[in-house]
Amino acid sequence: MGTLFDECASRGGATVVHLDRPFDLPGAGGIAYDLAQLATLVEETAGWLAAAGVRARDRVAIVKDNHWDYDLLACAAVRLGAVPAQLSAHLAAEPLATLLARLRPRLLVTTAALLERHRADGADPVQRAERTVVLDAPAEGATLVDEVRGATAPAPRRRDPDAPLVINHTSGTTGVPKLVAHTTRTIIHKLARFETFRYPRIGVRREDTVVNASSYAHGRTFCWTASVLCLAPREIAILTRHAPEEADLFLRDHPPTVLEALPSVYNRLRPLTGRLDQPFRRVRLYVSTYDAVHPPTLRAFLGASRERGAVWMQGWGQTETGPLTFRFHTRRSLRGAGEVDARDLGRPVPFRTRLRVVDPDTFAPLPPGRAGLLLARTGARAPGYLGEEERWRAKDRDGWWNTGDVGVRDRTGAVRLLDREVDHAPGLSCLQLEDVLEDRLPWLSECVVLTPPDSDPVPVLVTADGTYDATEFKRAVDDLPPLAEPVARAEASIPRTGTGKVRRHALLEQLTGRPDAAGTGRWT
Repeated sequence: MGTLFDECASRGGATVVHLDRPFDLPGAGGIAYDLAQLATLVEETAGWLAAAGVRARDRVAIVKDNHWDYDLLACAAVRLGAVPAQLSAHLAAEPLATLLARLRPRLLVTTAALLERHRADGADPVQRAERTVVLDAPAEGATLVDEVRGATAPAPRRRDPDAPLVINHTSGTTGVPKLVAHTTRTIIHKLARFETFRYPRIGVRREDTVVNASSYAHGRTFCWTASVLCLAPREIAILTRHAPEEADLFLRDHPPTVLEALPSVYNRLRPLTGRLDQPFRRVRLYVSTYDAVHPPTLRAFLGASRERGAVWMQGWGQTETGPLTFRFHTRRSLRGAGEVDARDLGRPVPFRTRLRVVDPDTFAPLPPGRAGLLLARTGARAPGYLGEEERWRAKDRDGWWNTGDVGVRDRTGAVRLLDREVDHAPGLSCLQLEDVLEDRLPWLSECVVLTPPDSDPVPVLVTADGTYDATEFKRAVDDLPPLAEPVARAEASIPRTGTGKVRRHALLEQLTGRPDAAGTGRWT
């Protein structure tokens, strides 16, 4: 990864990368780059990281505004033989301080704005690192990047394929995220290499315009960076501004043929699909990970494409394992009678992953049709959690990984996700209830069903103005399990992670004063 851009440029790759705003890196003022220019930027970044004291095997923590230069910074650190740790700027002061304490980084790369925000909350990230470099403006206790710029980068260093390569954190929907340390063997050889084949219909082609709108602090985009550059599409476009009016102009300039985005971003961009001159006409492949996408959003985006064989590829997996299953949607599959079950996750990745459903108390395998804990086996599993070895061992069951999800398999091997175990209440699936309500109530932006212990599930209705139609809601839930009185909220009041997932326990605490849900939470 340290020489990825150099190698792709030397092979004559003609990919052009377009940005919706300039990188936050010094010396990076443009919004269009070829691979040679990106290779130079990575090398220059490695130079100033080395001048800041980074050496082989050091940890470099990166916390900044969301942009693809997270991966350029990571590649520059890898080039030096160091281990980058990509941490989301969405993390609150206390969780970030905890993760930095576990990391003990030689260098923290961040911004003066982020330091100011966290200091106002009573925490100082500078105290958790040996040295701090800020990218935007002078800050007390930190070195401005201009003071270390201009140094020549040392020669690239290689590492053992089983040594730590990159550290990413999990989403953190239920508390402080875990730090997952992947190796070259797991995230590159097992995951990224698998994506570099030109699969029929779903493979990236040389004439494609690939648009990515993700959270670039997470492991998915580090893996994506490795694979997409090797596939060498004509254009790569990076979308960081997700407000519909801002994104619309950028997408019109670079209409995607392949679009990968966070589920929350798809939800935000959905209003664009209804316009006469919308930017999704050429999309033949939509990709989503991190979380399931609700049926109305699937229909809207697939309906916006004018490609006859447009496909939606939904992946289910975890930071620790990479993708475990794939499910494909088409306009035809969404046109059938009845409500679409978006929690049908498809089947395990052939020849790469295995899944089993077990009793949560005895861990005995359960037959098809019985709900239980989902365990996974894959060669792409990371070696462990940083600073939480006991927690890792508790989730490892003789080589089978406890995902902490509750699901059921049918006789064909297809997996249906019910809930996270910590949120699961016997006899129902909150996730399925959310799908049904969003399908029946088109004015909903999102529905979140919470499960306080010893009481009926609470539906939280996310709407444009924080109000709802009580009559329509009552009609929609008439044939559903008993629910508590709904709570309406505007989008801005919903606590989320950096990947747009709802922090369910934080929301539950807002509403009830207690963060604990119906499940045990033993495997979160």
